[in-house]
Amino acid sequence: MMALSDKKSTLMSWMKLTSLTIICLALVAGAGCKQLTPQNELGIIKTRGELRVLIRNNATCYYEGPMGFAGFEYELAKAFADYLGVKLVCVVTHNFKQMIPSLLRGDADIITAGFPVTEQRRRKVAFGPAYMEVQQQVVGRRGGPSPDNVDDLIGHPLWVNAGTSYEERLRQLKQQYPGLSWMPVSGYETEEILEMVWRGIVPLTIADSNIVAVNRRYYPQLSIHFAIEDGQRLAWALHPQHHHLLAAVERWFSRPETSALLQRLKQHYYGHLKVFDYVDLVQYHNRVRHRLPRYRDHFEEAAEKHGLDWRLVAAQSYQESHWDPKAVSFTGVRGLMMLTQQTAEILGVKSRVDPRQSIEGGVRYLAQIHKRIGEDVSEPDRTYMALAAYNVGWGHLEDARMLAERLEKDANSWQDVRAVLPLLRQKKYYRNLPHGYARGTEPVRYVDRIKTYYGILVQTTQQTPQKPRQPSAMDGTFQLSGLKSSM
Repeated sequence: MMALSDKKSTLMSWMKLTSLTIICLALVAGAGCKQLTPQNELGIIKTRGELRVLIRNNATCYYEGPMGFAGFEYELAKAFADYLGVKLVCVVTHNFKQMIPSLLRGDADIITAGFPVTEQRRRKVAFGPAYMEVQQQVVGRRGGPSPDNVDDLIGHPLWVNAGTSYEERLRQLKQQYPGLSWMPVSGYETEEILEMVWRGIVPLTIADSNIVAVNRRYYPQLSIHFAIEDGQRLAWALHPQHHHLLAAVERWFSRPETSALLQRLKQHYYGHLKVFDYVDLVQYHNRVRHRLPRYRDHFEEAAEKHGLDWRLVAAQSYQESHWDPKAVSFTGVRGLMMLTQQTAEILGVKSRVDPRQSIEGGVRYLAQIHKRIGEDVSEPDRTYMALAAYNVGWGHLEDARMLAERLEKDANSWQDVRAVLPLLRQKKYYRNLPHGYARGTEPVRYVDRIKTYYGILVQTTQQTPQKPRQPSAMDGTFQLSGLKSSM
């Protein structure tokens, strides 16, 4: 048996240890509780000064353009990062299957990749407010298979991007159409698969309507057959436990300023794509290859001299004359830049049909208008307004901006001025303006066309594409190698 003295000694030792433990816990609780309490995810983002977003490198999401980084999703995410007061960090991914696992691992805070909301994804992540609706469209090439409905897809090779909402929709359809089959393609952007359809390597694919609209500029032979669902909403995806960040996203999307931003971005990136002219675009691509090289040096020389992008003025020249130096309109304007006789005399252009003189004069004239508009108008709105004034005249542009102010719109916003210009045809508006009636729809179409031509020139001059090779099967998923898109 333990002696009484030993029991007392053991009891005293235990009491001292217990007292010391209590004192230590009290000190930690009193002095260090703030340091030990974990921050919420929104606080962590603000502390590190960065918002990390998973994004795709393509024409609809994020790319490096002539004036820096651009893309609908990029600009939307950048505006949210600015709202939080942090820097935007883009984590580019090309693998759809890894997007959600990467988000849940903490590699990024938000998926901002034109991510459709689906029931399967709702079980894994939280979604912010929807900001756009798209359709999944079956796309082929003119002269290729022409399915009109899902039944027609049975027996035709159908290639889709693996891990996307396209596959999810096809699995749903397969329950109703057991004979439906497809080939999942891994490691490539949807845009690259569309190019393969255009080249005739891939017969049919599925893509979102906004992606198709952008890429038909580059590959006009693409043909839209039908939509396989009514519509899907695009939204940002977040970790399901990040309630503070989700609340911040919801607050930001509910702001009137964000609604206005969304309208501007939709107009800027998609507004000019509503009208698709197959014949015109095929002809344009042909003339980029065969006619533009004759005058490219002149465009580059004049644009560098006057601080403009040569591809922009080349696109404008195509809209004016289709790069025909002898072009003449019924109103008497002539040459590659379609100068009036009066404007040519003011600019010192002796021969309007001389390619070099016409380009130099036209580019100098555009640069003068651009400078006159002033720095109060930010880019690209300033350039769009300069192009509109080149077409409709400086006075009518000023009338449109004046009318925009009267209608409580922003006279420095191309979106608002663009909406007002067609009103210059209506008497109730133009009779109270200094320069009167104008065919205000024409400059709107003029700028839209130039934006389309310019976008094609940017894409075709940024890189020399490699021809994709015929894919081969590997582990049940097709791994392809070839062109990597930069737009």
